[in-house]
Amino acid sequence: MADISDDIEQLRVELAEAADYLRVEELRARLPQLETEMSRPDLWDDAERARMVQTEFTSVKDDLDLYDRLSGSIDDVEVLWELGKEENDEASLDEASDVVAGMKREFVALELRALYTGEYDEGDAVCEIHSGAGGTDSQDWAQMLFEMYKRWADKSGFTTEVTEWQEGQEAGVTAVGFTIKGRHAYGMLTAERGVHRLVRISPFDSQARRHTAFASFSVWPLIPDAASQVDIDEKDLRVDVFRSSGAGGQHVNTTDSAVRITHLPTGIVTSCQNERSQHQNKERAMQMLSIQLVELERQRREDELSAEAGESKSTEWGSQIRSYVLQPYQQVKDERSGMTSGNPEGVLGGDVGPFMEAWLRWRRATD
Repeated sequence: MADISDDIEQLRVELAEAADYLRVEELRARLPQLETEMSRPDLWDDAERARMVQTEFTSVKDDLDLYDRLSGSIDDVEVLWELGKEENDEASLDEASDVVAGMKREFVALELRALYTGEYDEGDAVCEIHSGAGGTDSQDWAQMLFEMYKRWADKSGFTTEVTEWQEGQEAGVTAVGFTIKGRHAYGMLTAERGVHRLVRISPFDSQARRHTAFASFSVWPLIPDAASQVDIDEKDLRVDVFRSSGAGGQHVNTTDSAVRITHLPTGIVTSCQNERSQHQNKERAMQMLSIQLVELERQRREDELSAEAGESKSTEWGSQIRSYVLQPYQQVKDERSGMTSGNPEGVLGGDVGPFMEAWLRWRRATD
């Protein structure tokens, strides 16, 4: 039986590191404040504020419970190991080894928390996919990408809400807008921002030739108070009402109540078609416009700081970040992190998480 004393000591080192990136001391100070907020009888008088408090309380408590459980487990396994050695009890030694192996896996997963460094990384994500070069193949590819992210969200315990669905002429979609809600959804999906390339035998080519198709993925954080952070002049808006198209979700209506808003100074276009009324669709489209304007201003400030520091950052938009090759061989390759998979069917089936994690680690290593 291999000695695992060093492994147990390493777990203690990793626990100390976790205390830093989880901000355990801050969380312990914050928890009583949130408990007081949660017990206020007038909490739900402001539903938005109540949801924010409840979300923060849940995440703080979950992180503290996880940290305390891991701390206790290290103490327990150390006792089990020492007793097993003293009594020459093979069963106890085997059990301790299994527990340590399991905890190593938990710490690998926990380490991801250290990679979420953005202000909104813990929150929900507002996403858009647009078909690119490749005609019908690219429109089909755009829908395949949406289905990949929806399956990933389902497997992650997240929820997906479609807000826009523009059908392609023959198949697929020209554009789809959706929100993915779940803890760290935005932090994970920032890894996907950019252009995705598909190579396959086209099902739309009667001669069964190989085609290349492109689709772009955009993501913004769902900022609850975005509207209060920007001043939007109604004179800068063009508002169009249209009939929704396609089966973007069970609540996508078929009346002329879908709304598209164009912000003339920036050219930003947002739309919504899944709400019950034109007023609700306009309200949701305005919320998404506010979010994109907040992010546009943040990006502008970042670019200015980078220029002052003499840095040069290329944008991901319009660049190929990942290739999904189905023919003549089977491979998915991320052009940034270098990660590859020989199972594109699994990736397209929703197992895209490892690519997100690899990008987050690559970003930390290159920053």
